[in-house]
Amino acid sequence: MTNVGVYGLWHLGCVTAACVADAGYRTIGIDPDPSVVAGLKAGRAPLFEPGLDDLISSGIKRSNLACSSDLEDAASCDLVWVTLDTPVDNNDVADVGFVYSAIERLFPHLKEDAVLLISSQLPVGSTRAMAKVFGARYPQKICQFSYSPENLQLGKAIEIFKNSERIIVGCESDRVRQLLQPLLDNFTPQIVWLSIESAEMVKHGVNAFLATCVTFANELAIVCERVGANAAEVERALRLEPRIGARAYIKPGAAFAGGTLARDIVFLNTIAGREGLHLPLIGGVLPSNEAHKHWPVRRIVERLGSVSGRTVAVLGLAYKPGTDTLRRSSSIELCRELSSLGACVRAFDPGIHDLPNEFKAFVTLAASAKEALSRADAAIVATEWPEFRSIDLATWLDAMRGPLICDPNGFLAKTFEGAPQLSYMSVGRP
Repeated sequence: MTNVGVYGLWHLGCVTAACVADAGYRTIGIDPDPSVVAGLKAGRAPLFEPGLDDLISSGIKRSNLACSSDLEDAASCDLVWVTLDTPVDNNDVADVGFVYSAIERLFPHLKEDAVLLISSQLPVGSTRAMAKVFGARYPQKICQFSYSPENLQLGKAIEIFKNSERIIVGCESDRVRQLLQPLLDNFTPQIVWLSIESAEMVKHGVNAFLATCVTFANELAIVCERVGANAAEVERALRLEPRIGARAYIKPGAAFAGGTLARDIVFLNTIAGREGLHLPLIGGVLPSNEAHKHWPVRRIVERLGSVSGRTVAVLGLAYKPGTDTLRRSSSIELCRELSSLGACVRAFDPGIHDLPNEFKAFVTLAASAKEALSRADAAIVATEWPEFRSIDLATWLDAMRGPLICDPNGFLAKTFEGAPQLSYMSVGRP
């Protein structure tokens, strides 16, 4: 049976290693950070994902999964799946050099005729570039390079990995197909085989399309607000249009965050600049999204006149419900903006039990939703934790000083439906 190495053990890598081991493959997860490896050996992933700790523990217990910080352990692997997390700065620019360097450090440890499958988020052309570097340094050694774009979501990663609708693979040899086919058949009924560059472009294309849809829906929604139309009703009708469809990304709400969609927009804009191309549509996505990030604060200021000296409750800090990830969280950016305008910001998140010191300067963490709402002049629903739906209307009214609720995604619309005692705002609501 194929021996599989998974190189890079953050979110994507941990899920990949745990699921491949669960499918019965001898799997070794490799990460240069000894602290990450020590945590995994104890059955703890470096970040929260529902079911992941149990899956890791199960793999280790059954001896299908091992973890190491020694790159030499890649020498026993027929397939090395590169799942390194690509760092992204505050301007959504990816540090691709970090990933390139990490992959190059792996080269001397690869066995003859190994397959290197890259799923790290890199710009089109990266896989071919890595193959050329390898060929120049080790001309007598064979290594097959391939690429497969990841498609995970925080909070649903295991389910999505194990039940993928399709998996895209870019490769150029029968050896890669013969090795990957039986492995990937465990996780999808449909493997789409493409050229390497086409597979890399699929990732850019999917994320750029979704980002464009989000910004389109939000721009349309803010027009709805001004002309008395209800964006939710417009959305419902648009989904019935066969050329748009029921699963289209057209729900108005908060701006997209986290860096994932934006990273591919930046990749495409960078390529356009290098190739002398003019991409006005793709080039306009990030400015539009950036402007929309200020929608909650703008609407609250419109209602209150000013937030200076006011208490604003923020429900949810994590990037997504079901996780404890604060990196690139739009809620954290929102808290920072409110504080800069003089507001006292008090927040609650079911998955966050302590804040990094850098955040404590502009937000106070409450022990419960009720404590966060206590005597607040306004409240913002920032992360869609299901627990927030269990807060009844009376609790909101009794706890808050001012009954002003800002819920960009309309997550709690049913809670506040037909409640004239308060002011309720969501994106696209007239």
